Amino acid sequence: MGDYVDLPGVKTWYETDGSGDPLLMLHGGFCTNDTWGALRSDLAETFHLFLPERRAHGHTPDVEGPLSYQDMADDTVAFIETVIDAPVHLVGWSDGGIVALLVALAHPDLVRKLVVIGTNFRPAGECWAEPAMLDRMTPDSSDLEFFRELYEPVAPEGPEHWPVVARKVLDMWRTEPTLTTGDLARISVPTLVMVGDDDMVSLEHTIALYRAIPGSDLAVVPGTSHLVPLEKPAEVNHLIVDHLTAGPIETMLPIRRGEPSSLPGS
Repeated sequence: MGDYVDLPGVKTWYETDGSGDPLLMLHGGFCTNDTWGALRSDLAETFHLFLPERRAHGHTPDVEGPLSYQDMADDTVAFIETVIDAPVHLVGWSDGGIVALLVALAHPDLVRKLVVIGTNFRPAGECWAEPAMLDRMTPDSSDLEFFRELYEPVAPEGPEHWPVVARKVLDMWRTEPTLTTGDLARISVPTLVMVGDDDMVSLEHTIALYRAIPGSDLAVVPGTSHLVPLEKPAEVNHLIVDHLTAGPIETMLPIRRGEPSSLPGS
């Protein structure tokens, strides 16, 4: 079911599903809640899902001025405090992962555990596996046709507003986010970094994200792309549930997670 909530930044559409511990799911750029596919029903078997659509996405209206990840993170914090009123697990995919990183940095008290999927912490030109892809994207390009078809039937402003929103998102991708590894080192909540082995975000950048977040876990899902939650929802569901419900990891031969004195030959 869906409803609107009046937040300070924007009147926000959200849906709920399932029961259990609260899990906030943050969709990707240009996307709606429909793009979670089977992963939504899988996770609803274990968690109480909250699925807001961010400003200028889906049923949630656009706002005056440019879009920014920080504004979206502020909206997300307001949503947690207004609708859920308790710390949550956060799962963010692509742009949603960027928003989740910002929320975890600014409000660790509101985040229990974190999962980011296909997520970058620098602008597209610095981290996409094929940076030239962004140059091909225009509101009427075939690269964005799938997203336009998601947007037009449900946008409060009507289908004619699509070019405005498309340009805003593309401008944001060119200049944001601007996090550093030093920023990421301040994330204190247990974090799973997930990526497809042929993701739009380069593996090198994903590994830098993983290495920068203290104590984080890394999952590279074989045979998948940036659409890994749609391509292998069962595997992704297993990885998410295991991370959110399991205790601290104990391995037999820890290197990154081990104390220097515990390493072989030390």
